[in-house]
Amino acid sequence: MTVANFTWEVKRELLAALPENACCKIAAIAAFLRTSGSITYGAEGFGLEIVSENERIAEYFIQLMESVYGVRMVLREAKHDPKSDRDKLTFSYCGDRAAQILADTGVIARDENGYSVVYRLSPYLVENDCCALAFVKAAFLGGGSCTLPGGAGKTGYHLEFVFSSSAIAEDFCGLLSSFELLAKVVRRGETRVVYLKSRDALSDFFSVVGASAALRRLDSVSSVREEKNNENRVNNCFVGNTDRTASASAEQAIAIGKLRDTVGLDSLEEPLRELAAARLQYPMDSLRALAERLGVSKSCLNHRMRKLMEIYKRTEG
Repeated sequence: MTVANFTWEVKRELLAALPENACCKIAAIAAFLRTSGSITYGAEGFGLEIVSENERIAEYFIQLMESVYGVRMVLREAKHDPKSDRDKLTFSYCGDRAAQILADTGVIARDENGYSVVYRLSPYLVENDCCALAFVKAAFLGGGSCTLPGGAGKTGYHLEFVFSSSAIAEDFCGLLSSFELLAKVVRRGETRVVYLKSRDALSDFFSVVGASAALRRLDSVSSVREEKNNENRVNNCFVGNTDRTASASAEQAIAIGKLRDTVGLDSLEEPLRELAAARLQYPMDSLRALAERLGVSKSCLNHRMRKLMEIYKRTEG
C-alpha cells in the first residue's frame, strides 16, 4: 500500500461521521482553516477558502459549514497539480457571515481597529475533550499524512500535520500532549510540520482518533517488519560468527606455518603434530570441522590448539 493510499485509508475512517455538537463542529472548521484554509478580503469584506485534493474531504468541510452556519461554499477553482497529479479544488465563501465564522473559529479577533488576524490556537475552541478531539481529527483531514515502512524504500513510521504558522504548530503540539501524544515541530519551507515518528506514537494516535482499521494495518506492518528485523539480526550474527571463525582459523594456520619454518614440526608430540598438519592442510576449517576430521572431541581439539599456540608464542618471544 502506497503512502498516499494509506493516508487516504486513515482519512476515510475519520470522514465516517460529522461531529455531533455545534462546538465540536466549530473546532473542526477551525482546524480546516488552520491547515488547508486561508482568509480573503475584498470589496465585500472578509471571506474564507479551503484547498483540497479530495472531493470527499472538501464536501465534509462544506457540510460542516452548512450544518453550523447555513452557508454554502462554492467551487472557485479546480487547478491541476503536476507534482501530485491531482486537481486542487478551491472552495470559497465571501458572504456576510464570513467575519463571524472567522471570529468564532479564532482566526480573527476584534480590537480597537476593527479585526486583526490571530496566529495562536484559541484555548476556548478546544477546552472540552470532545472539541479537542474534533480539532485533531479535522487537522489530519485538512493537512495530515502518514507513512508506514514497506517495500524496498527506507521509509519508516511517520505521521505529520502541516501548518502555515509556527505559533499554531507549537500550540497544536500542546494540544496533542493533552492526549499524551508527544510531537515535535520542524520547519519545511514556508510551513511548519508537526510530526510523530515511531510505531508506538502512531499506534497511540490511531487509538485516540478511533481509526481502528488503520491501527490493524499498523500492527500488521510492524509484525512483518519485526520478523524481518529478527531475520536480519540472525543473519548478521551468523555472518559475524562465520567471519570470526574464518579469521581465527587463518591466524592459526599462519602461526603453525611459521612454527614449521622456524623450529619444524617433528619435535612436537604426535597429537600436536597431527593437528598442525591438519590445520595447514585445511586452513579455513572451523575447529568443529577439524575435530571431526581427526576423530576427536571439540574440547580435546581446543586443548591441543591452545598448546600449539603457546609453543608458537614461546618461539616468537
